[in-house]
Amino acid sequence: MKNRKTNRMIVILVGTVWVLLALSSWLSPTQEISASERRKLAGFPEFTLKSLVTADFMEGFEQYAKDQFPCRFLYRTIKAYVKFYPLGQKDNNGIYIQDGYAVKMEYPLNEASIQKASEKFRYLYEKYMEGKSVKTYLTIVPDKGYYLSQANGYPSMDYQKLFEMMKADTDFAKYIDLSDILEIEDYYKTDIHWKQERITKAADKIRNALGEEKESVGQYKEIEVEKPFYGVYYGHSALPMKPDKLKYLTSDLINACTVYNWETGKTTAVYDAQKLTGNDPYDVYLSGAAALLEITNPNVKNGKELVIFRDSFGSSLVPLLLDGYSKVTMVDIRYIASDLIGDYITFDDQDVLFVYSTSVLNSSAMFK
Repeated sequence: MKNRKTNRMIVILVGTVWVLLALSSWLSPTQEISASERRKLAGFPEFTLKSLVTADFMEGFEQYAKDQFPCRFLYRTIKAYVKFYPLGQKDNNGIYIQDGYAVKMEYPLNEASIQKASEKFRYLYEKYMEGKSVKTYLTIVPDKGYYLSQANGYPSMDYQKLFEMMKADTDFAKYIDLSDILEIEDYYKTDIHWKQERITKAADKIRNALGEEKESVGQYKEIEVEKPFYGVYYGHSALPMKPDKLKYLTSDLINACTVYNWETGKTTAVYDAQKLTGNDPYDVYLSGAAALLEITNPNVKNGKELVIFRDSFGSSLVPLLLDGYSKVTMVDIRYIASDLIGDYITFDDQDVLFVYSTSVLNSSAMFK
């Protein structure tokens, strides 16, 4: 009798908690965006006879219920703690924490992807640049795993093989090695990217390789954003990490430049302050992802142009290279087909720089 009464109380308790959670989920305002996960959350699905018959409504409702679950980040955090500590797992959602840095496991080396990337770069060179007065360069930005994974016993791709494969297969481009001057402190703890205020040394090395001897010491004014910066790995790890500070470097020359976006037809400044209140404050650099940008520098009259094929790491690097060129054109072949580039750029007497992170090169299927 006592056991039956205890079981009944447990059932009532569990049932009550379930009902309260369900009511809270249904009655609470629908959240459109998860700030920690940097993504849109599922809304309540449209209820129609067709969606009910095809089970689309139930599938949509299941995703809605998961996304709109009360205290969702708290439960994700509890799950992450359990995985990291009592269960002793090394990662959560492919993210591990080492020395205060959240790092994505980039493993193993995808040799087919590296080959595809180098073949794409060669295709661009042969189609648009070969036989013309164009100087080509390549630099690779290591991800944080280059500095932390192997040294701390985590699975790690063969970075040296990646570098050697890319150099061997892009012999048309002069290689600029950044791995020897970067260090883990140059990266955000909660995000994938490097810190702009820490990469003037990388910009100087690239500038010198391109033939510009200027050094950047004392050239910029540092602006610190008041709002805490929670990078993309903050949400993926589901652990309550301390936020980073986001800073950007400016100058009278940078402030005078204008940026034309060929997709939107809009002209903006190099730093888009409106993005600081958005879903990803890192988009302050050149307004975030874009297929094709053209930066005009009215304070440099030498007529020189730099064309940069890049991923998101290039967004914070490019402002530090503007002082040597009248125009800088940025191309992201994740968002524009390679065969369309000639409709917008005439390659003749330019410097051309390929800037890509190891994580993007290891997932080059996204290149168009």
